[in-house]
Amino acid sequence: MLDQILCIDDDPITLMLCKKVISRALFSKEIITLQNGEEAINYFNNLKQISNQDSATVLPQLIFLDLNMPVMGGWEFLDYFIDEKFSEFNSIKVVILSSTIDPEDLEKSKQYPMVFDFLSKPISQSMLLYLKEKLE
Repeated sequence: MLDQILCIDDDPITLMLCKKVISRALFSKEIITLQNGEEAINYFNNLKQISNQDSATVLPQLIFLDLNMPVMGGWEFLDYFIDEKFSEFNSIKVVILSSTIDPEDLEKSKQYPMVFDFLSKPISQSMLLYLKEKLE
């Protein structure tokens, strides 16, 4: 079981489904939800400040990321997140969870070393089982 997962999606129904499926599967102890990439960048900037003061800060071990969101989408988030100033979070794996499975998006995702997988919505028990095996 993971300690913490971050779900970034603008759809409240998708976020609710993520929380339910992840909880039922006992996949993670804590699930944090954010509604766009900008909220996620702010979240990680706050984590940086906290971790500078407290070395016991819990970091998400996995991020479920939607691509199409208002304010800041998934690609923009990844462009920020790959920057050197977020290097302390390099070990966090990102799973793109998108309703579009465009082959160009799949190819583009390979440019980001933190992208661990590219899966189609909605999240499911079988998807979590697959990810659990892949993470081990």
